[in-house]
Amino acid sequence: MSQRELVVLGTASQVPTRHRNHNGYLLRWDGEGLLFDPGEGTQRQMLHAGVSATQITRIAVTHFHGDHCLGLAGVIQRINLDRVPHPVDVYFPASGEVYFERLRHATAYHETAVLRPRPIDEPGPLPAPGARFALDAVRLDHPVESFGYRLSEPDGRRLVPERLAAFGVYGPAVGRLQHEGAIEVDGRTVTLDEVSEPRPGQKFAFVMDTRLCEGVHQLAEGADLLVVEATFTDADAQLADDHGHLTAGQAAKAAAEAGVRTLVLTHFSQRYPDLSQHLADARKHFDGELVLAEDLARVPVPARRHP
Repeated sequence: MSQRELVVLGTASQVPTRHRNHNGYLLRWDGEGLLFDPGEGTQRQMLHAGVSATQITRIAVTHFHGDHCLGLAGVIQRINLDRVPHPVDVYFPASGEVYFERLRHATAYHETAVLRPRPIDEPGPLPAPGARFALDAVRLDHPVESFGYRLSEPDGRRLVPERLAAFGVYGPAVGRLQHEGAIEVDGRTVTLDEVSEPRPGQKFAFVMDTRLCEGVHQLAEGADLLVVEATFTDADAQLADDHGHLTAGQAAKAAAEAGVRTLVLTHFSQRYPDLSQHLADARKHFDGELVLAEDLARVPVPARRHP
């Protein structure tokens, strides 16, 4: 069975605390490992979480504030130290390319791995060679240029064993039917549609530092799993707006309006040692599966929607 889950490496915002490391999130998606916003300390958190550098296939940086990228230098060097055998795509805002290059070459090391920088000039589809999903960047509203990311699996079809049996399709014929779309069985044509049902593709969205904006809604729309910053409580909404962030209530309301199934709130300000108010603010709007992210937690992507 394929594995799809979010591994939370860090949940702090501007500064780490005793209980929260800087940002870092690894999305396991079948054979892929997408590392989002590796902040300071990410490499050590990977060790605690049982995540190896060889599991990383893509890195996505939303913006170049330190809590979202200072771990990039260590992660890149670890990728090279471990001689990761596959190319690793790295997505980031093109306006911060100078910061990417500084982090990539922060110290001397021996380059053994293939890193493919993918600077983002404009929102839209991103190159994702070999991926069985589409990856898109959406512009957000923060004091520096910031992009959110959306992963979308195409819709497909699921074979129904009872229907296959009813039409007498067995063994190698099943593979031929999937490949060709229709085959002859005992003098009649059996089509793929007759022995299968729609299988909705799954969607994941990652929203970090931003004010409430159209990009938040666009990223969240129909997401099976949404990871979104909730830096402030609703009582501090003015502070959130001043600094280009969301409150827990704003994030939860956007998720509810978008039909999100599992909502993960994270990126909490150090001013809140207790997150009970975040939970209360979010529950005013969102009654689905809600997770207040904790370091080293694992959050499964929910089972597929029924067609």
